[in-house]
Order: sequence, then C-alpha cells, then structure tokens
Amino acid sequence: MLLLLLPCYLAVKGQQAIHQWDVFELTLKGTDAGNPFLDVQLSAEFTNGRHIFKPDGFYDGDGTYKIRFMPDTAGTWTYITKSNHAELDHKKGTFICTKALTNVHGPVAVSHQYHFAYADSTPFTPFGTTIYEWAFKDKERRAQTIETLRASPFNKVRMLAIPPYKANYVEGPGKLTVFPFVGTSKETFDFSHFNPEFFKNLENDIKDLAENGIEADLILFSPYDKGKWGFDMMNDATNILYLKYMVARFAAYHNIWWSMCNENSFIKHLTDEDWDRYFQVVQKADPYGHLRSIHNADRIYDYTKPWVTHVSLQYYNVVKSPWGTSLLRDIYKKPIVNDEINYEGNISKRWGQLSGQEMTFRFWNAYIGCGYATHGETLPTDWISGGGKLIGESPARIAFLKKILETGPREGLEPIDRFFTPNIAGKYGNYYLIYFGTDTPPDWQFKLPKAMLAPGMKFKVDVIDTWNMTITPMDKIFEVKVMDTYSFDDKQQQKIKLPGKPYMALRIIRIDNGFADKKKAKGNELNEDQP
Repeated sequence: MLLLLLPCYLAVKGQQAIHQWDVFELTLKGTDAGNPFLDVQLSAEFTNGRHIFKPDGFYDGDGTYKIRFMPDTAGTWTYITKSNHAELDHKKGTFICTKALTNVHGPVAVSHQYHFAYADSTPFTPFGTTIYEWAFKDKERRAQTIETLRASPFNKVRMLAIPPYKANYVEGPGKLTVFPFVGTSKETFDFSHFNPEFFKNLENDIKDLAENGIEADLILFSPYDKGKWGFDMMNDATNILYLKYMVARFAAYHNIWWSMCNENSFIKHLTDEDWDRYFQVVQKADPYGHLRSIHNADRIYDYTKPWVTHVSLQYYNVVKSPWGTSLLRDIYKKPIVNDEINYEGNISKRWGQLSGQEMTFRFWNAYIGCGYATHGETLPTDWISGGGKLIGESPARIAFLKKILETGPREGLEPIDRFFTPNIAGKYGNYYLIYFGTDTPPDWQFKLPKAMLAPGMKFKVDVIDTWNMTITPMDKIFEVKVMDTYSFDDKQQQKIKLPGKPYMALRIIRIDNGFADKKKAKGNELNEDQP
C-alpha cells in the first residue's frame, strides 16, 4: 500500500516518481531553426550513485526535445543534460523510482546461454507470432489485434517499424497519410526530416503491447518497399541517422527487441559489412543492451558475431525434426529462435499453406530441439500482415504446449542425448519430455539416456496427445536400473501403451526426494571417456 501511495505523495511534494523499468521522460523546449534532427546534439547522464546511463535525446517537433530513460533500480536518480545548444544544456533534476509493478519484470536478456529471462530473473519463454503491418492499420483493427493477443499464447510479436509499399496504402480506405519522413511520396520525402507524428503512433502500439506483457520484436529495415517509396534504398548516412533516432525514441521501453532487418539479403545494396556497422550503431546507442538479431533470406548472416544476442532464423526445414534446432545451438552457442517456419493457411504461395497440425508439429520440434519458434497465419483474416483475429487451429495447440513448458525446468529445456535420441529434452535426472512427432509407436519401453541417473530413482509418466490437448497420467511408478553402457531401464521392464497415432508425447518427472548429482553429464559415447 505504501508503494502505491508513494507516487501520489511525491507528486504532492513536486517530485516526479515512476516505477522501475517504466519510462521517465524529460521534455525540453529549444530551437526549431534549421534542421534540429541534424544540427542539435542532446543527451543526458542519469545516475543513482552506482549505475550510470547516458541515453541520447531526440527532436519531437514544434521546438520540443525529449530524453527518455528506463531506470533499472528503485531509489533516487539524478540527471544532467548535455547539448551543443545552450537552452538544452546542463539541465539538472531528480526523480524517484519506486519498485516495479507486479506484472513488470524488466527487459528480456539471454539467460543460461541458450534461453531468455527478464531483468528480475523471471524466465521468459518466447512464443512468437508475426503481425508485420498491424501498426499501419486503422485504430479499430489495432485494438482488435491487442484483444486477440491478450487471449492468445503469444508473448512476442514481429512487427515492421516502416510500412512496405502496397497498392492499398496508396489509395482506398487503407491509404497512408503519415510516413516516417516528412512528405507523402518518393518525390516529396525529405529523408533528413523525420515525421514525429508517425513515430508517436508507433509508440502507442509499443505501449499497448507492453501493458499486455508482450515483447515487440521491432524490425528496423525490410526489403518490401522495392524502391517505390525509397525506404529500402536510403543512403548510409540516412540509415545511421534513422537507427540513432529509433534507439533514442524506443530504447527506454522495456519490451523492445531490435531486429535489424527482415530478409536482409534481399536489400541488395547492403553487404554483411554494412549490417555489421548498423548492429554496432544500435549496440553503442542503446544504454540498456536490448536483444539484437537479424532475419535472413537466401544468405544467412554470421550470428556468432559479438553484437548478435540470439539467432533469428528463416530456414523452414530446421523445424521438421527436433535435431535441427539442437544442431544450430551447437554451431552458434546462442538461443535459437526459428522466426519463420512457414504459415498456417490456404493461400497460393507455398510458404502460406501449412495445416494446423503441421504448424503445431513444427512448434513442438523447435522446443524439443531446445529452441523457440514464431507462429504465423495467412488464412482469410491475413493475420501475418495486419493482425485482427486468429482463426487457425494451431494457436490453441501452441497454448497447450506453452502450459506444459511453464511447468517444466525453470531454466529451460536442454538436449538430453542430441546425437542419438534428439526427440528428448528436459533436465538430466529430473525431467524428460519425449516427442514422437509423426511416428506412431503402439508402445514405448521405459528407457532413458544414462546421464545423471542412478539406480533406484523413481519417475511418474504422463501421456500427452499434443493435437487433442489431453494429458493422461499413468497409474504406475517407474524405478530405474542400469541397462547398458548408455541407458537406464525400468527395473520391471514396463512398457507404456500408446494409441498408435501421430503427435503423441511423454512427460517423465522424477518423484523421489533429492536431485541427481551436479557433476558433468555424460550423454553418449562421444564424451563418455572424458573426465
């Protein structure tokens, strides 16, 4: 109660207060002469005596300048501005940061090398969806999208920051009248002057997502303009100016992820070296270190580079089995997010023709491979473009998978024996999730890879129908014994009867007291002789 009343008390005292990981916004009045986007440098130093952040400010039109800051710690913060214009320089102030609201956990970062967690260490398991153009739709459609997301399993959305060129954006009821730059056409755009109104609309969408616990994977560039508006043909100086402006405006929102580009290699005049530089521009400008990646087309970017935090992949075949994602973990040593695995739908394009069963199958493969996936839907509602309503069969099944994983290992799934039994994920000696995919075995002999197991450990088993969304507990206890060099079996050689249909899974959970010894796991003969 005191925490709730503190902002009111401070307001009475004239001191501004915000919650941890919320946006503190400093507004200043200054010159509007010349080109403020190019001529005015503005930043501030925020400190609480231990932490120092130095975000850049930005011009918001009509002689208004803003500096946004996301405090990561409760307490008193002070700031001082720095500018090449006297009316903006050396402005000082103080504000109070109170503890975060219960539903706010801070920005997401990489955790346990291959997984994600919020700043307060709460695990974050990405279940993404694609709504590329929803920010450019009318108010009613955007509100409907938020309502749909609120009832969905999806906690991350991939969205474009700049609209693609389409005929319905040029004329008709969907015509766009506000653009990222001053002007309304390729012939009239002034690429040295941003249009603050456009970005204010985008901010409202980012805020709506944040209020509903949804991460915004914001795609900064895309090749879908095809030169007709010129947004994918901007010169290097304009690209850098745009990146710095985007970071200054949006980095203080805790739910931001930076996606440098969608299908980056389709922007033919930009090389991987250009993308290297753009990554570093964003990395240097962002004081909070938000997640950064890039989405590929026919040329895969080198995700091992230090400024890339995770893999954002378009390679459909990876998720046709669990081992593909597991292999990518070994290659990149980073979280693997399969951000485009084709879409559920019935359009003429081959990438938009997945059945609900196939989409669900690919999701299970991605997560059993110990990575993550992003959903999409091309059914008549055209969800992947403009949001609105979901009508496919896969979202309910994806929600079912999400609930299963939420009760699994807190730190995320790990491959149990990726070289020989890649369809098993979990936590050595304690938790196993086995996915049979399209295989239809009539039964399963209880048998687990030996890592972290010891004779006498006891387990319970649930039979999961991933399509019909049922979990059937087995009325048996399984106690393991050494079988051979590689595995442990149930000491009574018990089998688990299965229905002989596809998309079945097993959940195996240890039920006796204690945990397996924390020594290094030996999962197969590739490492069994190592100390």
